[in-house]
Amino acid sequence: MGDDDTGRLTRAGLNLIQQALSIFDSELRLAVCNRQYQLMFDLPDALTRSGTSFEATIRHLVERGEYGPQPDIEAAVQVRVEQARAFAPHYMERTRANGRTISVEGSPLPQGGWVTVYTDITEIKRQEGMLRAHSAELSDQLLAHAERLALANRALAATNAALEEAKRELTEIEARTRQVTEMMPAHIAHMDRDYRYTFSNRRLSTVMPGSLSDIVGVPVAEALGPDTFARIEPELARAIAGEATVFEITHSPSGRRIRIALTPDRGADGGVSGVYVLSTDVTHEAQARAALAQSSKRELAAQLTSGLAHDFANLLTIIMGLQGRLARTAALPPDAAELARATLAAARRGGTLLDRIAAISGVRELRPQPLMIAPFLTELAAMARPTLGEAVVLETSVEGLGLPVLLDPGTLQDSLLNLILNARDAMGSAPGRIALRACPVRDTWVEISVADSGTGFSAEALERGLEPFFSTKGGEGSGLGLSMVYDQTKLAGGAVRLENRPGGGARVTLRLPLRPAATATAPRLVLLVEDSDEIRAGVREILRGMGHTVIEAASAAEARELADLPGIGLVLSDINLAGAETGVALARSLLARHQELPVLLMTSLPEGHALRAGAPCTVLSKPVSEAALMALLVPGVAA
Repeated sequence: MGDDDTGRLTRAGLNLIQQALSIFDSELRLAVCNRQYQLMFDLPDALTRSGTSFEATIRHLVERGEYGPQPDIEAAVQVRVEQARAFAPHYMERTRANGRTISVEGSPLPQGGWVTVYTDITEIKRQEGMLRAHSAELSDQLLAHAERLALANRALAATNAALEEAKRELTEIEARTRQVTEMMPAHIAHMDRDYRYTFSNRRLSTVMPGSLSDIVGVPVAEALGPDTFARIEPELARAIAGEATVFEITHSPSGRRIRIALTPDRGADGGVSGVYVLSTDVTHEAQARAALAQSSKRELAAQLTSGLAHDFANLLTIIMGLQGRLARTAALPPDAAELARATLAAARRGGTLLDRIAAISGVRELRPQPLMIAPFLTELAAMARPTLGEAVVLETSVEGLGLPVLLDPGTLQDSLLNLILNARDAMGSAPGRIALRACPVRDTWVEISVADSGTGFSAEALERGLEPFFSTKGGEGSGLGLSMVYDQTKLAGGAVRLENRPGGGARVTLRLPLRPAATATAPRLVLLVEDSDEIRAGVREILRGMGHTVIEAASAAEARELADLPGIGLVLSDINLAGAETGVALARSLLARHQELPVLLMTSLPEGHALRAGAPCTVLSKPVSEAALMALLVPGVAA
């Protein structure tokens, strides 16, 4: 039976109780009440819904005269609200404005809040009055009334027992619901029509760092912040209007990508009383989507341009050959010789352009490895300074990146050098300053920016600067520099932003996924099993370059003996080995003897081969690369 069924059964059971009952939570909001509660106090439907504030209910009763004439209504309301906040167990009797007498008995709940039972004791009070007035004459009636009173007391005791059981069940249901929602790696909440949270687990500050954590009773705008609220308010309005929706936003304070699902909370009458909210962090998924999309674009570009580039290269070869012969002609007039040399230079530039197009559209394998940002930028600056001239100052600064992170140093170096040279060109021959800065954006991004003191981007460059072949250098530029930076960054799952600095000059910012590599250098003792001396030597150097210690075997029998050595942290074996026993059989026997031992296989056999398909562990395709090994040995690295 689900929680919804349990809740309906509980409410149905409470409605069978003759006494009025209400339960308010620790935030002074109504959790549940029965039908007698509404009938006894003649309350409108709006004041019997879950989430209704205690203050609103008390104000309604005071204004209606439930507590007699009040010279100051607001003061009377606040007195009762303050009493509720300092709640203590109590029993009292009071006469209402309609002349009826009720008893009020309240008990606190273990998790906060309280349950109150209201009993109409008008008849009992009338009987007590009659007894006092006619005790001498009505002894017989006294006995009868005493019996009726005893019967009523027994019925009341039974009702109280039922209420205690209902209270216990409600407490258990709430505790189970709270435990389940707290275990979810997402923010689960409910808000009313006024955009105020009526329920929430404690995951908001985990999903959206910097947000409040204790948000029940808090307006959504206050919990999330004005910027985030402004971005989701239109979707909240759609949900309040009855339309379920799922959308994604980038949480500006943290840079995380958040997926939000909104489901209208419909009552029995079909009206929407609030919205259920489910928010999850999909940053890694979004980074992977961006990288996959860029790879697809590159593949399509390669298909479209490969044939054209081939034919164009052939034409350039012919042109360069003819012009070379023409330039070597002895009787050629000086003007014609100059034209021939210019044509050759243009053809060579066309060849360079073809190479750059191939670099964008061709296959590019990312090779992430542990990288210390500060020394990397220091070396990069030392490499770039000789090309800048004495008039340009290049500064570097790194904040909060003291541990290695997983990045591809080759593509990152290419991108930053490209940006530094672009900044130099933008400043011309005038003295200037280029600032190269790196910092983390919470635990999500590595942000690296290149800023200059030049004239800044034009409006068109800000809009089109990342497009292939767009250039502000006229005939001097190919228009592929920034496009290559964009391509390489998107392949890594990152983003590029162009902007003008408030004080003048341009700034290009790269955001790359922040993947700590603290575990990447943790050394292991690796047993390498390979019968080819050349291949074994190559793989051994890769493993040692990653910081591991390697012992070697050339056969399954030799490997089985070495596997019993203490401290073996990984076995990497070829599938095809010298002798009758294969690497697959070796892996099975090692896993049977050492269930906790990590075992990897490598092979040049195709994917569908039966021997490869029968492997009991992960299989790497040859040639084995450092990136492929790192993807398996370091959490969070994609091959």
